[in-house]
Amino acid sequence: MADIIQLLPDHVANQIAAGEVVQRPASVVKELIENAVDAGATAVKLIIKDAGKTLIQVIDNGKGMSVTDARLSFERHATSKIRNADDLFQLNTKGFRGEALASIAAIAHVELKTKQEQDDVGTVIVIEGSNVVSQDVVVTPKGTSISVKNLFFNIPARRNFLKSNAVELRHIIDEFHRVTLVHSNISFTFFNNGSETFNLPVSNYRQRIVNIFGTKTNEKLVPVEEDTEVLKISGFVFKPEFAKKTRGEQYFFVNNRFIKSAYLNHAIVSAFEGLLKNGTHPSYFLNLEVDPQTIDINIHPTKTEIKFDDEHTLYAILRSAVKHSLGQFNIAPVLDFERDATMDTSYNLNKAGIAQAPKIEVDRSFNPFETSKDTVKQTASSSYKKQESNWEGLYVGLESKGTMSQHDFSEVQFESEETVSSLFETSEEQTQTNSTYQFHNKYIISSIKSGMLVIDQHRAHQRILYEDFLQDITVKVGVSQQLLFPLELHFSSQELEIIKQLKQDLEHTGFVFSNVTEESIEITGVPVTVPESEISIILEQLISDVQNEVPDANFSATDLLAKSMAKSLAIKTGQSLQKDEQEHIVNKLFACKEPNVSPTNRVTFITVGVDELDKKFI
Repeated sequence: MADIIQLLPDHVANQIAAGEVVQRPASVVKELIENAVDAGATAVKLIIKDAGKTLIQVIDNGKGMSVTDARLSFERHATSKIRNADDLFQLNTKGFRGEALASIAAIAHVELKTKQEQDDVGTVIVIEGSNVVSQDVVVTPKGTSISVKNLFFNIPARRNFLKSNAVELRHIIDEFHRVTLVHSNISFTFFNNGSETFNLPVSNYRQRIVNIFGTKTNEKLVPVEEDTEVLKISGFVFKPEFAKKTRGEQYFFVNNRFIKSAYLNHAIVSAFEGLLKNGTHPSYFLNLEVDPQTIDINIHPTKTEIKFDDEHTLYAILRSAVKHSLGQFNIAPVLDFERDATMDTSYNLNKAGIAQAPKIEVDRSFNPFETSKDTVKQTASSSYKKQESNWEGLYVGLESKGTMSQHDFSEVQFESEETVSSLFETSEEQTQTNSTYQFHNKYIISSIKSGMLVIDQHRAHQRILYEDFLQDITVKVGVSQQLLFPLELHFSSQELEIIKQLKQDLEHTGFVFSNVTEESIEITGVPVTVPESEISIILEQLISDVQNEVPDANFSATDLLAKSMAKSLAIKTGQSLQKDEQEHIVNKLFACKEPNVSPTNRVTFITVGVDELDKKFI
């Protein structure tokens, strides 16, 4: 039998490795920026076009590479970070596998320009799909400039799996934040399609956070500092009142590497116990320093997961450090439920005024079992003879027991119940025929000829609102209500870009924007169905949906906007509904074009036939 095992060619092996290293344009950005940081750069520039699909360019002023190093850097398993296997557990740099540049060059057009400080000229190398097209000398400043063009040009299937530009750009910005946050001693600039998105000068850690997420972030930060033999913690957490419904601003760095850890995240959440609203998540920017020998970072291709030798100790230290900071800065309130405010004594009160105890006089001749009227009158008069208020006047005009006739009750008038205008007009006949019941504040049950209808109130209301908003946006007839005072909301630069993109569609639903700046928006009008207290929640939910669920060509931003607003404003599970509200949902649901499913394609109602119920009693 012929041999069937063979060695793969280098360009095929590189393409396979690229599938692990380069998942999307953001992966290239991460590798190139980390290389610039490891090269000792003090200024790094990132240039993006078409969300990295057309161009990703990183320019740094680091140490640069020699001619030989420039050529070897594109070979597999070529790295300057490690010399033997033991070095894997002594890492203080970023990348170390030596496959990044080789993998990138296998699936893109790459141009590298680099020069060391002592050299007169630099080196330029052009590679297309692992093939070196040219290598020559070039006049270039000190440092390295690497351009990656036409990503996945030779793997069209991988290119087709990429998401829309908005989604890919969000991933790029996420990777940019993960590197820039922890290296505040380096200046970074970010250009997207020719416009400057971020300009981050050299600063301290707090100022770097503010420069990225907006000036209003400064007042939200609570510093966290702890230094032990096992772990050193530095960074910030957000105050509890600024917790968000999304997990966006949660950053853990271990030895200046971004990581994801559900276990350590639970330590933060437990430190905020009792301070957060239901459904919200704390934000934090924490840098942990541990001995490199006590961690293993080579367990995941993207190096975002780490194994710790002693997770339990780290959990306890991290939880107590955050809890201590919240208490130290008076963020965690101290509540005394047994305190009686009436017992408080002013410090300005003269002590002489309270030195003498009050006198208590008791009538020892009082007998509560005495039924004689004279005795009662005598006791009452002697017991309360010192009272100055004429409380006996309250009983003037009362007749003795048994003197009130039945005729007196006929003249008594009772207060009638206040008539409250109903939001939904329903006739008496309709109420009798379409009687509804709410079950566990979650389902609406209505009887039909063949049995009964069980409706999920949250999903049904989502469908109703979704079609209403979609119609308002399409027809552009959204009704707006004016706010008494303009509402100013602050967002980060990338969040404001999303709002600007959706501004026109939001105006069609009823929103009125009076001013949009680089850090905030001012709203003077909202849709009639939107309460003022829900505006910020709706916009935050909308931004989150756009960042995480921006559809491709099959859907539109209009559809996403209607879905997001419907999800935010729909009646929640657990909310009690009046009879007319239940019937309104039932009637409006079956007036929809697609009553069977919610906007997210989940079933809104089920029917239970009489036959099915009969079988249960057999």
